[in-house]
Amino acid sequence: MNDLCADIGYKSINHYGEQLCGDHVDVVEENENSTVVVLADGLGSGVKASILSTLTSKIISTMMSKGLPIEECVSTIAATLPVCSVRGVAYSTFTIMHLINNQTAEIIQYDNPQVILIRDGVNYDYPKTEMNIDGKKIYKSVIQLQENDIFVAMSDGCPHAGIGLLYNFGWKREDIISFIETVAPAGYTAKTLSTMLVDECNKLYGEKPGDDATACVIKIRKREPMNLLFGPPFNRDDGPRMMSLFFSKEGKHIICGGTTSSIAAKYLNKPLRPTLNFEQSDIPPIAELEGVDLVTEGVITVNKVVEYAKDYLEENKFYEHWSIKRDGASLISRLLFEEATDINFYVGRAINPAHQNPDLPINFSIKMNLVEELSACLKKMGKRIKVSYF
Repeated sequence: MNDLCADIGYKSINHYGEQLCGDHVDVVEENENSTVVVLADGLGSGVKASILSTLTSKIISTMMSKGLPIEECVSTIAATLPVCSVRGVAYSTFTIMHLINNQTAEIIQYDNPQVILIRDGVNYDYPKTEMNIDGKKIYKSVIQLQENDIFVAMSDGCPHAGIGLLYNFGWKREDIISFIETVAPAGYTAKTLSTMLVDECNKLYGEKPGDDATACVIKIRKREPMNLLFGPPFNRDDGPRMMSLFFSKEGKHIICGGTTSSIAAKYLNKPLRPTLNFEQSDIPPIAELEGVDLVTEGVITVNKVVEYAKDYLEENKFYEHWSIKRDGASLISRLLFEEATDINFYVGRAINPAHQNPDLPINFSIKMNLVEELSACLKKMGKRIKVSYF
């Protein structure tokens, strides 16, 4: 087994004037190392297209994750969603990316724009085999994965961007490839790459998309462990054991909370040096401790990280804030969202009297809620999460 993993991110924009998106992406994990990703594009736009694409992606991802062959999956879709009698085209097109043991990618494509593979920073022309299943022309590829491979699947709303506005024939495939080749070396996450691609489509549409547009990016990378310590233990005697476990783990170490960082400083026998750099007025300043990669305040900072995490899974509009700022919440966000693949939480259950003020919002008074919310968000990002309570 290799130490590779898949970073998966996607974003969609709706046809102008529509509340629902006619594209749908479904991600199903078979196990820790194998995942099925399906991008389906329903015919037209609006409610009908949304239903068709959701049905298609759900049926295919569920069947494939159970180990059923692609022929059976496509036959089921063909029977469930017949060809439109008026237009003579399929009710839904789809792209399937099946990652097996983080070693092999099996790609199946039906009428969506061809998946782009960026390898070693440039477009890689991977082999395709044509199949005919129930009268449908399907392309299948099997690719051995390499570190830093970037797969980009999209609906036809992406190459159609700009038709009649900036381009006569839309944003051509070679132009999209050139765009990805330009931004890929910067090391952006899959979510950020998909956001940048779809935002560019939106600009080409003049902010009024003439079609639903979706980009789904899979980035192959090495596993990167990360450890976060949040709060002192309920029993003071557990402090040394908690610190010993925390510092024995490989990967970077983040400590959140004043009392917690003081306990860590005492354990390491190193001075804790607070900074007075208020990068952001609503986020307390960070501190420095030799042997620790990042030391921040506790509840207020983590609450902000949770806010950023929720947005990251949706519109990702706060990216421009946390991606460049140096406050505690932004630094934690970059470490957890962009760098980490496996995150170990060490959570102390001691009650802080300062958080029991009834005038404070409830998520400030219940630390456990923050940990649960952040863990749930990180899991949705595809991170492996382990939480230990003390």
